[in-house]
Amino acid sequence: SISTIGSAMKTPLRFLLTTLLCCVNFNFATAATEELRIVALGDSLTAGYGLPQQAAFPARLEEALRQDNYAVKVFNAGVSGDTSQGGLSRLDWALADQPDLVIIELGANDAMRGLQPRQTRQNLDNILSQLRQKNVQALLTGMKAPRNLGKQYYHQFDRIYADLAFKHQVPFYPFFLEGVAGVPGLNQPDGIHPTLAGVNVIVQRIRPLVEEILSEIAQKKANSSSTD
Repeated sequence: SISTIGSAMKTPLRFLLTTLLCCVNFNFATAATEELRIVALGDSLTAGYGLPQQAAFPARLEEALRQDNYAVKVFNAGVSGDTSQGGLSRLDWALADQPDLVIIELGANDAMRGLQPRQTRQNLDNILSQLRQKNVQALLTGMKAPRNLGKQYYHQFDRIYADLAFKHQVPFYPFFLEGVAGVPGLNQPDGIHPTLAGVNVIVQRIRPLVEEILSEIAQKKANSSSTD
């Protein structure tokens, strides 16, 4: 009100502090509502094999996040049949979208082809190292090897993800297909690739972690803006 403004003007220090606080709040709001960019780097589980593009994981995740008032754009960097080596070779291309966050979903095809777990580990390690060097936040999602490959193989393979998440100190979602794998109604006839309903379950389960990461990114941007 006019009287409030007049009172503030009579106390210059109070008026100055109020103005500074308003600027800080404005900068935080600007950073928090700035569109954040996510790249989903993966294989057919990310690409949306057998589904329309708008039903693929990246599109459904973007829609869910926007419904929760997150200003985001999620880019689909999934390639059907890709291995961890393929994902590594495409990393620079994926980073051309200048993401704030990269969700890594790779390794299923490595296991299905019986590739040596040490190769998968090395490839994912390289991806995480490059993201850290480029100061890009990563979210590592885990995968499990088929049990018919034997206990020794799947024990070596399954532990890759938790080990690397700990090594690189990145957020970790233990199993990308949690709640979906082995559920007939949530998978296509091949028993491997999720249906739209299956994708929705994946999104619902991983969304809280993604939102937590996005909030931290927005906070860092806000802090950076307030110190400029």
